[in-house]
Amino acid sequence: MKNKVTKIGVLSSGGDSPGMNAAIRAVVRTALYNGIEVCAIMKGYTGMVEDDIVPMDSRSVANIIQRGGTILKTSRCLEFFEPEGRKKAYENLKKHGINGLVIIGGDGSFRGAQIFSNEYDIPCIGLPGTIDKDIAGTDFTIGFDTAVNTAVEAIDKIRDTAEAHDRLFIIEVMGRDAGYIALHSGISTGAENILIPERKTVIEDIITQLAEKERRQKLVNIIVVAEGDEFGGAEEVAKVVRERLPLMEIRVCILGHIQRGGSPSCMDRVLASRMGYHAVECLVEGRHNVFVGIVNNKMNYTPLNEAVKKKQRISDEWMKIVKILAS
Repeated sequence: MKNKVTKIGVLSSGGDSPGMNAAIRAVVRTALYNGIEVCAIMKGYTGMVEDDIVPMDSRSVANIIQRGGTILKTSRCLEFFEPEGRKKAYENLKKHGINGLVIIGGDGSFRGAQIFSNEYDIPCIGLPGTIDKDIAGTDFTIGFDTAVNTAVEAIDKIRDTAEAHDRLFIIEVMGRDAGYIALHSGISTGAENILIPERKTVIEDIITQLAEKERRQKLVNIIVVAEGDEFGGAEEVAKVVRERLPLMEIRVCILGHIQRGGSPSCMDRVLASRMGYHAVECLVEGRHNVFVGIVNNKMNYTPLNEAVKKKQRISDEWMKIVKILAS
C-alpha cells in the first residue's frame, strides 16, 4: 500500500446519481495531469470480476459533465461480496497493472471497497455518489442537490393543481432508508406534513390535523412521504386518510425515478469535480482507504471503515422547523 500509484481504475457502483459523470471526468483528467494512467471499470464491481476494463484518455470524458447517469454504467454485484469474486477482481486488476481505485457510490459500495482493500494491496478512495445524502462525514453527496430540486419542481407543479381543485396531495419521494429528500423538498415547498424513516409516523396526529383543516375549509394540503417511511409510503397513508376522512378529495403522486435522472445542477457538477480532483490527490499523497467528503465547504476525509458504520442523522432541530413552519 506504500507503493506509488501509477494506474487508477475508476468505477461507479450502486444506484446512479446526477454528477457521477462530472466526478469521473475530474478523476481522469487529474490523474493524467499527474502522469497516472486511468482505466474505466464498467458496470461497477461487476466489471472488476468480469474483466470489463478499458483504458481512458482525456477525450474519453469530453462532453459528459452535463449528462446525468454514468458513462461507466453501474450495477450491484453479489459475486464481489464472495471471496472467490474478489479474488477474480484482484487478478484482473493485476493483469491491467491497476494499483489504485476510485469508487463512486454509496455506503454499500464503500463496504465492498473496505473489504477488498483489507484483503489485497489495492488502495481505495471513495466518492459519495448517492441522491439520499445518508453518509456521515459529508454535508452533501453527489446527486442530492439535483434530486431534491427535481422533487421541488414537481411538487410546486402539483400544488398548482391542488389549489385549482381543493385537494390533498400525498407525494412520495425517494428515500428508502433516509428522509433527506423528503425533508428538504417538503420544507422548501411548504408541505403541511413530512414523513420520513428517521421519525415515527403517528397517523392519528395527521388525521387530527387534517380534520381541523377540513373544518376550517383549508382543503389544499401537501404531504411529502419518503418511500421508506415506516407507515408504508404514500399509498398506505392515503388509504388510512380516505377511510377516516371520506369527504376529503385525495390524490397520490409517486415521483419515482425521475429524481435520479436529468442534467446535474451547478452545485453537483462543482461538488463532483472537487471530490474527483481530491480523490486522485489522496492517492498521489499516499492517503488511502478514505472517502472524500465536504464539511463546511472544506474537504473532509473519513476512513472507509468508519463510513460504513455511520449514517447521516436528521436532528431534532430540523423536525422542529417542519412543525413550526407547517402550522
